[in-house]
Amino acid sequence: MPLKKLVLKPGLNKENTRYTTEGGWYDGDKVRFRSGSPEKIGGWERISSSTFLGVCRSLWNWITLASLNLMGVGTNLKFYIESGGNYNDITPLRLTATLTNPFTATLSSSVITVAHTAHGSATGDFVTFSGATGLGGNITAAVLNKEYQVTVVSVNSYTITVAATAIAADVTGSPGGGAAVSAAYQIDSGPAFSVPLVGWGAGSWSSGSWGLTSATDSMRLWSQNNFGEDLIFNPRGGGIYYWDASSGLTARGVALSSLSGASSVPTLANFIFVSDISRFVFAFGTTDYLSSAFDPLLVRWSDQESAVNWTPSVTNQAGSVRLSHGSEIISCLQARQEVIVWTDSALYALQYLGAPDVWGSQLMGDNISIAGPNAMALASGVVYWMGIDKFYKYSGRVETLRCDLRQYIFDDFNSLQRAQVLAGTNEGFNEVWWFYCSDSSTTNDRYVVYNYSEDIWYYGTIARTAWIDSGLRSNPVGATYLGNLVNHEVGVDDNSTGTLVAIESYITSAEFDIDDGHNFSFIYRMLPDVTFRGSTAASPNATMYLLPMTNSGSGYNNPASVGGSNSAVVTRIATVPIETFTGQVYTRVRGRQMSIKMESTGLGVQWQLGSPRIDIRPDGRR
Repeated sequence: MPLKKLVLKPGLNKENTRYTTEGGWYDGDKVRFRSGSPEKIGGWERISSSTFLGVCRSLWNWITLASLNLMGVGTNLKFYIESGGNYNDITPLRLTATLTNPFTATLSSSVITVAHTAHGSATGDFVTFSGATGLGGNITAAVLNKEYQVTVVSVNSYTITVAATAIAADVTGSPGGGAAVSAAYQIDSGPAFSVPLVGWGAGSWSSGSWGLTSATDSMRLWSQNNFGEDLIFNPRGGGIYYWDASSGLTARGVALSSLSGASSVPTLANFIFVSDISRFVFAFGTTDYLSSAFDPLLVRWSDQESAVNWTPSVTNQAGSVRLSHGSEIISCLQARQEVIVWTDSALYALQYLGAPDVWGSQLMGDNISIAGPNAMALASGVVYWMGIDKFYKYSGRVETLRCDLRQYIFDDFNSLQRAQVLAGTNEGFNEVWWFYCSDSSTTNDRYVVYNYSEDIWYYGTIARTAWIDSGLRSNPVGATYLGNLVNHEVGVDDNSTGTLVAIESYITSAEFDIDDGHNFSFIYRMLPDVTFRGSTAASPNATMYLLPMTNSGSGYNNPASVGGSNSAVVTRIATVPIETFTGQVYTRVRGRQMSIKMESTGLGVQWQLGSPRIDIRPDGRR
């Protein structure tokens, strides 16, 4: 028989059985498709050895008038400005107080008790002391005058853990610290993940404590945008803050309401945003004008070109509108000449009308869903987002996005952690990425990709908590659970810790008939078609497998039963004058159906698979 060329459709498809998907690819990890051919994805490396505290959930990149390329980094514990690989803590303060002899030491312990009536802190919050004197022993002024994370004991006291152990002199000197100890409390931290609550309404009927009605406690999420060279940022459900670039990287953010000229600034907001059109500052899900009542469907905006004036007047363009569909606003996104707003059941478009209405809202879609505040992305003028059970797109109208992996994703999806869903673009490869938690995980451990240029899908396993594309930097940037940022599409390995680790990748085809699917066939030779272009290893290699089956869905046969093998290592042996590699390998594979698999596990390996061929001879029936 002539050689059989294996040409498969691009993209992974798991919407049906392996056999029904014949002619395509079924399974894979850390692969993408370029011009229809599968290849290993690019590598990543940390931007520096510096780290930040907490789990990052928000990134924003902009450039100042002094040409500083800055990145806002919002974590569940703090807010940073990244510059040159350094993370500068600009977390705003909520309270400063002067305490008198607040410190009490315990013999042979590094735990210090701090007395402060009605301190208002929660466990995990941060406080910085200054002006304290030592307790007389190992607990010196230098030990006390630092930043600490607190553990709450009561409404009037908490503990800190210092880098020294108290001796008898510290105990006899307690309580101490001096009559003018300054305590600067940072704004409250938040949960790193959505935490299931136990209470009345959160579990079965009559279980738990009265008053808890939500199934989860929302994790800390941030929204941020630059206002010129400055930054406006907001923790979900918290205040609105402003960082002035002219104050320097060590200056903390301050409450927007504390700035000169501030008028009627919302006290709370779920999401903030700065429009490209005439630079309005928006607050979504916020408090109304002259009211402290929180309205989760209310949209307010400041005066044009002003971040601080939120008082509606005939002489300015500040105003508000209340959306009517849904129970709360989830998120928003700047699109083409409109601001797209999601509630938990509808999609709105806000369009600039000018005075007197200023901004008008139009319902674009109803009875829809969105997984979380970061589940959407804009690519090539089209908005894509992940819902609670399918994907959507908006290009002037709302449509369901065809997905070849829908069952696979949503049947293995932790719905209690869907607020962690993260979307981002990788424009260099025409991709939209979503990172999410699989059903058994409480952290993002999976990704799914839609290639909008080729209209195909693929998926894999990578853990990222925040993402921003390469608009102002050379590469897309992702946040890891290691407390650092990494540049993507750099090299071919994982360098997130400073030590290179191989990225293991593979792709497996769907089942296909070797010949007619009725008779057994015997495959004794395979001719690979692969390129290792871009590899950094001297002799990169990958393993190709032929996976035979007696019947479709029967499981792979053991090639040892026919005295042969079903795999071979394909190695690049030269790069000039043309790239050459293992030309053919001999196998002993017998079956009616078969899958092929390509896998690499070594350092410095980059590959792209073309169209391998197999040599077949008839082998009768069983």
